[in-house]
Amino acid sequence: MKVPSTGGPRWERGRIALIGAVAGVAVAIGIVSAVVLTGPSSKTTAAPTIRWANVPHLQGGPAPWNSGSATLVDRLPAAGLHELTMEGAVVHIHQHLDLFVNGKKTPVPALIGIDPTAGLFTEIHTHDATGLIHVESPTKTRFTLGQLFCEWGVKLTSRCLGRYREQISWWVDGKKMAGNPAQLVLAPHQEIVIAAGHAPSHVPERYTFPAGL
Repeated sequence: MKVPSTGGPRWERGRIALIGAVAGVAVAIGIVSAVVLTGPSSKTTAAPTIRWANVPHLQGGPAPWNSGSATLVDRLPAAGLHELTMEGAVVHIHQHLDLFVNGKKTPVPALIGIDPTAGLFTEIHTHDATGLIHVESPTKTRFTLGQLFCEWGVKLTSRCLGRYREQISWWVDGKKMAGNPAQLVLAPHQEIVIAAGHAPSHVPERYTFPAGL
């Protein structure tokens, strides 16, 4: 029996066309995959490192400090934050902050990150003096505690809280931490404690967040 030839010109043209079609599909799938994996919704923008030498209008007086709202806009570039007119929903999380100076609690004021006169607020702000932090961003962004303090106008490093250059201690959810507290990445429902000078007799380990937050 004669075996049909598979090496003729017509077969070769068909084979080349098939290879080209398969390659085209593969390229198309690769492009779609790249869009899915690297599209804007999948990216998380990193928070900037705060360069305190470039932050204007730092509050140099003793605690307690005001909200810094009057000069907020001037500090936004250094904080890596933006003027918003409505709340963002892509990132919407909350934390609680307790501050102590030589064992005495000092308030975290209302309206950090909010300028009521101009009708604007930033991605990180406080509404009241409970220490509750609101992170509400229209973009997928990683925020740090240093950004809150930068927009507040209160310097925060591993050796400094405002004008206080004494020992700085800090905790998250009751766990003693090391390093620079300004670099702490804000995550849902953290209880953050920062103390300048000697530590408080009791370090809060948790906070009861209001329902829905």
